[in-house]
Amino acid sequence: MIQICLLSFISDFGIRISNFFNEEGLLDLMSMSRARVRHIFSAKGAAFTSSLGAAPQDSWNPKPPALKARFTSPSSWIIIRSMSQSLSKVILHIIFSTKNREPWLDYDMQPRMHAYLATICRDLGTEFVRVGGVADHVHIVTKLPRTLSQAELIEQIKKISSKWIKTIDTRYRGFLWQRGYGAFSVSPSQLDAVLQYVETQQEHHRTRTFHEEFRDLLRRHGVNFDERYVWD
Repeated sequence: MIQICLLSFISDFGIRISNFFNEEGLLDLMSMSRARVRHIFSAKGAAFTSSLGAAPQDSWNPKPPALKARFTSPSSWIIIRSMSQSLSKVILHIIFSTKNREPWLDYDMQPRMHAYLATICRDLGTEFVRVGGVADHVHIVTKLPRTLSQAELIEQIKKISSKWIKTIDTRYRGFLWQRGYGAFSVSPSQLDAVLQYVETQQEHHRTRTFHEEFRDLLRRHGVNFDERYVWD
């Protein structure tokens, strides 16, 4: 029985059995029992080696655990909390046309569509928006919301506005936006120039088509494109 206990004790806990013989060379079972209990409750399942009169140490990680920093000053906690915010300012110039460049947005519909596009952007969390365009396409200058990706923002703008215009009149039931889009980042130093460009779309397109304008924007921003698919 003693032999079985010894084997179990050694295999389970790796404790030096020589520590539990008394001065007369007899095995002190009481000390073994206390050590076993100490071992079981000393850590959550970790293996410890023990010697009499010494604190148990982790046999798998002999190095003592690193001290954890503690902040006792309330001001330190306030500083840490204030650094947790996420800040962003990404200004986008978004352009997309109607399907096949059909002139759905006549002079009556243009201001209504532009105002509705601006409302969608604000509802999605943008802090700034300006909309312009002509009968076959729109320009939107806005800040990218911190909680949406660029693709998600544009998808929502197109989907919601397309559903909305179909409810205005039966003649708009066939309305569709093109599947693709263009999106370009705007430097704050260039924002006024871009806004001026969007606000003067009517004058701009007296001499240029959407195709010419879009090609020029892609080239100026160094965007590679395939003419076969860019108008889809």
